[in-house]
Amino acid sequence: MKPTNQRAWFLVVPVVAMVAFSAVVPLMTVVNYSVQDILSPEQRVFVGSEWYHKVLNDPELHGALLRQILFSFVVLFLELPLGVGVALCMPLTGIRASLTLITLAIPLLIPWNVVGTIWQIFARGDIGLLGVAVNKLGFVYNYTADPVAAWLTVVVMDVWHWTPLVALLAYAGLRAIPDAYYQAAHIDGASRFAIFRYIELPKLKGVLTIAILLRFMDSFMIYTEPFVLTGGGPGNSTTFLSQYLTRLAVGQFDLGPASAFSIVYFLVILSFSYVFYTAMNREQ
Repeated sequence: MKPTNQRAWFLVVPVVAMVAFSAVVPLMTVVNYSVQDILSPEQRVFVGSEWYHKVLNDPELHGALLRQILFSFVVLFLELPLGVGVALCMPLTGIRASLTLITLAIPLLIPWNVVGTIWQIFARGDIGLLGVAVNKLGFVYNYTADPVAAWLTVVVMDVWHWTPLVALLAYAGLRAIPDAYYQAAHIDGASRFAIFRYIELPKLKGVLTIAILLRFMDSFMIYTEPFVLTGGGPGNSTTFLSQYLTRLAVGQFDLGPASAFSIVYFLVILSFSYVFYTAMNREQ
């Protein structure tokens, strides 16, 4: 038996080393800060787990965590079926398919701070197209004063921004299904729903797993869009975990508690992602 040549791995080693260095060194720095009280650049005191107890018992953190979990699950619940539905309606070939793909990709190319600015103007009740239209329908809509309107606006903004990603992933998964499956279904007289239920949906499970993991991790770390749109308000209605962390680290300059919360934040995202990934793989 001819031995396998493993020398190609040497080409990957520099990349792995660079990624490991850029990830491990900042993480170890945060871990170091999380167990110390930084009095000055020259003075620091070891405090052990004191900062972890402080942030974990903070009521503001509990509220931000609940808002974050609710937001992530709501956007997943909306974006997944919308993305799959858009992918099913997209043309498969020709210039129409190319134009549809380009149009779908436009929101993904817009920087996150620009997305927040666009929706900040678009949703204004006095000059924004969305805000004026909603108010003229008889609804009182003001995302700067109403916590529910602010939260819903952030959700709609995220759905607009990221549903195209799910649609593009689902479209790629649909295009990868061999034509033989569709031919056999047509011969058997299967309905359109039956084709989706027994052919397309099972074949999309791998792609949808990637979409769920990507969207969950990204939605759980959302910061720029709601910060630009609402600044976390009104009150704390759109203050998510990332904004709570920024306020702690930058606004109050509490490096110790902020570092402890960063570690907790990282572990929460890692745990949720692991649960999602394990559950989906077990189902498959």
